Amino acid sequence: LVTTGRYASTDKPADQPGAGMSINDELIWQSLNNAFCSFKSKVAKHTFCRHEMNVTGLCNKSACPLANGSYATIREEAGRCYLYIKTIERAHMPARLWAKEALPRNYEEALATVSERLEHYPKYLVHRNKQRLTRIHQYLMRMRKLAKRETSKKVVAEHVKVDRREARREEKALVAAKLTSSIQNELLERLKQGTYGEIYNFHETAYNAALNDAQTEAEDAIEAEEADDRLVQFVEAQLEEDADIEDTLEAEPVKPLPKRPPPAGPPKPTLTRKKQKRRVEIEYDDDEDEERLREE
Repeated sequence: LVTTGRYASTDKPADQPGAGMSINDELIWQSLNNAFCSFKSKVAKHTFCRHEMNVTGLCNKSACPLANGSYATIREEAGRCYLYIKTIERAHMPARLWAKEALPRNYEEALATVSERLEHYPKYLVHRNKQRLTRIHQYLMRMRKLAKRETSKKVVAEHVKVDRREARREEKALVAAKLTSSIQNELLERLKQGTYGEIYNFHETAYNAALNDAQTEAEDAIEAEEADDRLVQFVEAQLEEDADIEDTLEAEPVKPLPKRPPPAGPPKPTLTRKKQKRRVEIEYDDDEDEERLREE
């Protein structure tokens, strides 16, 4: 049945944009087009749409996600494509108005899924969604190629004022921590010495912390002793004969030898070494020479 008058439906073929729009959609489009729309953006000769679900980004009747009861679009989230289908039956629940379906990572399988899910939708909308899917796959491929390039350098701004402020805060925090630790150590020393007597009104958390510290120190000392006992020492092998000799030496103390008395008589003169002269013997054949030498 086709009604006439105010509630008549549009008689456009399914191939043309805006086909299949109901009277309610027509009224919404007239209100948005002629009146105010927060997503409309006019730049020079074109009018764009800033709605995140717009499949083309243009402000017209066939691409408006608000003025179409049967609508679908494709979006990319964290490197994955998702198909969003608008269901007019849940128009009273805006939080659950769109059905989200993850598309396969393979391009051909994703195209087949889009054709299957949008079988009864206008061909103009199906064609635009396939174009959007193609464009998304292309820039995802470029992103992966750029990520593989290790030569690209990333320029990071250096916040000098923020770094200085954080450095000053760290210095103040260190000073405060040292002061509190020194006060705590001084109070513990006075407590051990009994400066304030035997009656104390300590805070429960501080008292428990001091007890835990003392217990941990005692446990650390015990563990250190056990670790020293477990250490392996390398010692030289000791024979039985050496052990017996050491036992006898320890049992019998060594007596010092008596000194010999000096010998009686005059002391012997000390001999000093003199340079020994070489003796040369000369032999003569004549007897006269021998006699003369003897006389001399």
